[in-house]
Amino acid sequence: MIQSYKKNPKLAEHYDTIIIGSGMGSLTTAAILAKEGQKVLVLERHYTAGGFTHIFKRKGYEWDVGIHYIGEVQRPKSIVKKLFDYITEEQLKWADIGEVYDKIIIGNKEYDFVKGTQNFKEKLYQYFPEEKDAINQHLDLVFAAVKASGKFYMEKALPSLLRKVIGAKMRKPFHEFSDKTTYEVLSSLTKNQELIKVLTGQYGDYGLPPKESSFIMHASVVRHYLSGGNFPIGGSSQIAETTDKVIEKSGGTILISAEVNEILIKANKAYGVQMKDGKTFTAKNIISGAGIMATYEKLLPESLAKKHSLFNQLSKVKRSVSHACLYIGLEGSPEELQLPKTNYWIYPSDLDHDACVERYLNDLETEFPVVYISFPSAKDPDWNRRYPGKSTIDIITLVPYEKFAKWEGSRWMKRGEEYNELKEKISNRLLDVLYKHIPQAKGKVQHYELSTPLTTQHFVNYDKGEIYGLDHSPNRFRQRFLQPRTPIKNLYLTGQDIVTAGVAAALFSGVLTASVVTKKNMLKKVLKQS
Repeated sequence: MIQSYKKNPKLAEHYDTIIIGSGMGSLTTAAILAKEGQKVLVLERHYTAGGFTHIFKRKGYEWDVGIHYIGEVQRPKSIVKKLFDYITEEQLKWADIGEVYDKIIIGNKEYDFVKGTQNFKEKLYQYFPEEKDAINQHLDLVFAAVKASGKFYMEKALPSLLRKVIGAKMRKPFHEFSDKTTYEVLSSLTKNQELIKVLTGQYGDYGLPPKESSFIMHASVVRHYLSGGNFPIGGSSQIAETTDKVIEKSGGTILISAEVNEILIKANKAYGVQMKDGKTFTAKNIISGAGIMATYEKLLPESLAKKHSLFNQLSKVKRSVSHACLYIGLEGSPEELQLPKTNYWIYPSDLDHDACVERYLNDLETEFPVVYISFPSAKDPDWNRRYPGKSTIDIITLVPYEKFAKWEGSRWMKRGEEYNELKEKISNRLLDVLYKHIPQAKGKVQHYELSTPLTTQHFVNYDKGEIYGLDHSPNRFRQRFLQPRTPIKNLYLTGQDIVTAGVAAALFSGVLTASVVTKKNMLKKVLKQS
């Protein structure tokens, strides 16, 4: 049964724009179009809106599934802050998570990432006094790479003819950074492997270790958090709550439990969607935020996908990593349990990041290559009002989809004893890591449950449970088809696949898609109005 995000929606048969999926890219596109006067219908196949920004509740707790921290929203002039303010009409509020936003733990050594570029540098100088030049050069390159990114992404929104004329010039500076791996760049600055390991200690934010990832992806993450980390007050569900009000003002609706079966196309022109229950909605524009692979493989007629060589396009990109997340509910407030706001990134000490991943993929019983621990209840100043005397922790690690492939097609929550035993084994290993670093949590855990790549597949509709859509290798950034337009008229894409991983990137993808649909420079308009 189709339900509204709000009760008793007034549904129409025809809309200005239909958007498939309700992740950050979709919500941003929808809110911008709504502010342009468009009546927008957002269709979410699950019982809650928000994609990776949604929450779930269980046993008297709530967990944020994808938002652990956001950068740049405390800087009044930052584009990220201005975009969030624009699409939520300044209703979304943020809490600073403190001086130390990330703690990189390698074996028994700890390295704090502190907010503020100069502070960040000086802290690293303390850890690596002989490497000041390398640290400075690294940050110089990070800023240069991010600066080159602006024109690269805006080029994706230009009219096709203009792209042909000036596109190459706009892309060139970006490719000078994106064509190199993170390790390639860093190893040209220093031979200190420990420093390289520390500088790339946030690679879990995009899932590819340094020898595989594009330097541009590394640079964008480093830059994003230099002014610190932040958390939405009231939890990440506030993102969908606040954008929904903006969409509603122009007569739009977010529908949940509304699964699209097929995008309707006639004479190479998209004009509507057919729902799983057979109902159809029509619109002038159809936008998919479901990911490029799901869109081309599942939502289009196969004959059309073949005609436009869309499967050939998909063969040029790879899916990003899959993961497991342990959601933990504890007795005691964050203050009572002395839970930090800082994120912990925990790595083995004996090998570099790439070798740790390789060893683990060859033998999943070996040490996890990365364990990320987040303390959402400690980050949210509104938490104690909603959940007094309780706390939550999230622990994430990489898990290959193949480990769970044998249960593909089984039903969520009903996958059988063997599956549950495997989950329990991984859960206990992650709890051991937690207790080593947060010993006070022992004896306070009241509930825990593990999401697997199949959980991600079920809720986000990514075929192999991938967390970041497409992987962020140098090759990915050479694919010009990763843009809002498709070869089918009036069919567009939004979301992290057309930009890069992460909430801020998906936010920006919404600006690009809205710019293409409206034929206006929406970024310029947002910046001018704020």
